[in-house]
Amino acid sequence: MVAAEGVTTEGASSITPDDYDAKCSLTIPIARPLAPKKLGKKLFKVAKSSSKAKCIRRGVKDVAKAIRKGEKGFVIIAGDISPIDVISHLPVLCEENKIPYCYVPARLDLGQAIGSNTPCSTILITKNDEYKDKYKECVKSIKELPSIY
Repeated sequence: MVAAEGVTTEGASSITPDDYDAKCSLTIPIARPLAPKKLGKKLFKVAKSSSKAKCIRRGVKDVAKAIRKGEKGFVIIAGDISPIDVISHLPVLCEENKIPYCYVPARLDLGQAIGSNTPCSTILITKNDEYKDKYKECVKSIKELPSIY
């Protein structure tokens, strides 16, 4: 099964970790706004800090429940989730609650960023004093990304 320009989805495991463009070619069509490479690295650093501080919600069910209960922060969604229906409600939920969100190309990278051996489809990062400067910078950068609406 060919995804884009000779890159096969079966060969996705052969993509090197630094090959950002190849990972972007494997994202789902609704993965907008997609974080650029530089912002992605910042997001992963904040995710690592929040994971150590226990200020993170991971997984679709946990993130959706936290948003519905009124937790504030920002959401990072993996862009290579299949089927799309699993995460298609999250952007709408984030916009209704005025929570900034963005996509990153790979769930494997998202899982590694929070120190997990398993891939992670979505995370909600809440504010904490340990990393508040990085947090504010990421929220500002996410809000500056071009919106599809």
